[in-house]
Amino acid sequence: MTAKEMLDKLLKAYGVYYDVERRHPAPPFAAEAAFRSHTEQYFLVRRARLAEAESNEYVYFALEEALTVPLLRALDGAAWNAGTARIAPHRDHRNSDVTLLVLASRVDPDAAALVPKLKHYQSYHFGFQGWSHFRLAVVEADTGKIYCNRQAKTLRAFLKRNLA
Repeated sequence: MTAKEMLDKLLKAYGVYYDVERRHPAPPFAAEAAFRSHTEQYFLVRRARLAEAESNEYVYFALEEALTVPLLRALDGAAWNAGTARIAPHRDHRNSDVTLLVLASRVDPDAAALVPKLKHYQSYHFGFQGWSHFRLAVVEADTGKIYCNRQAKTLRAFLKRNLA
């Protein structure tokens, strides 16, 4: 399966719950997806609100022929900056995560070794207005190998299931 075919399958899977943007994504990316969730808890009537929570996830898809260390660092920085620019922390904000999925035909061994080391974390107002984590997963189309950082370990099963 080629990287482009993988991208099509993943966008179809993400399209069930996420708002997928394929026509005009941020410049270095092939597509992006956004998930927004807002929950409320109240007592008897809606005006007696006990709690609210807002969670977001911004996913960026990169399609590359050969993934090298400089390219991975550039994609990493671009995804984190684009994702955190969309975050507006407030009292009911819980978390907003940024995810980068790189689909490459070939992955340089140095780039594969760097993937688990790339991480970002941001807390807003000492965590009282939420936080952001960074997930990174790289899929090598030629071999089918999946490389993830620690935050994206749960994403590995999703990728295996949808790319099989």
